[in-house]
Amino acid sequence: MATWSNLNLQDSASPMTEQLIIFHDHTLMILTMITMLVSYIMISLFFNKYINRFLLEGQTIEVIWTILPAITLFFIALPSLRLLYLLDEINNPSITLKSIGHQWYWSYEYSDFMKLEFDSYMIPTNELENNNFRLLDVDNRVVLPFNTQIRVLITATDVIHSWTVPSLGVKMDATPGRLNQSSFFMNRSGLFYGQCSEICGANHSFMPIVLESVPMNYFIKWITTLNN
Repeated sequence: MATWSNLNLQDSASPMTEQLIIFHDHTLMILTMITMLVSYIMISLFFNKYINRFLLEGQTIEVIWTILPAITLFFIALPSLRLLYLLDEINNPSITLKSIGHQWYWSYEYSDFMKLEFDSYMIPTNELENNNFRLLDVDNRVVLPFNTQIRVLITATDVIHSWTVPSLGVKMDATPGRLNQSSFFMNRSGLFYGQCSEICGANHSFMPIVLESVPMNYFIKWITTLNN
């Protein structure tokens, strides 16, 4: 069971991730049906004795096997284009977070609050506590409220990085000299882990992302404490 669970997508923590998982299952079902059909036809060709030495063309079957793949692609393309549009849409964000990639750590700025910025480094193995994850936990987590539309502005100072949190359906390149943006809406509390998904150098695999989703009142207390 552990092996099968590792093959699954992470549990969704946002509506967009739910839609991505549904689209994944939808596409996988179509691929499974195509694989089963082609396998059946190939096996039947191996084991039957039907031959026709004088067969030159079959216009009916050729029209069918041209139209069917086109229809199949249509059923994949429509939900795909819908998702691409929704992922790119920014819906009146309440909070803006700026994420800056460095070699090899992340720094964050809360643009809506005065002088609130910090660096986020991976916790070394010899400093881990019992409840920490090796190579995934950081010294300063990003704290954000759930049930709130969040906008993330992403850039880098040196090389290309990629700010990725699979549970939120967010994956955006951090490019030097360019400001990219994405948004997400967390629908539950929890800790969500991610990593840089762009090969950015020797310590590429040692710049994790930890996002802590909390209720709004806890977020306000956290902001107030830091500002004081």
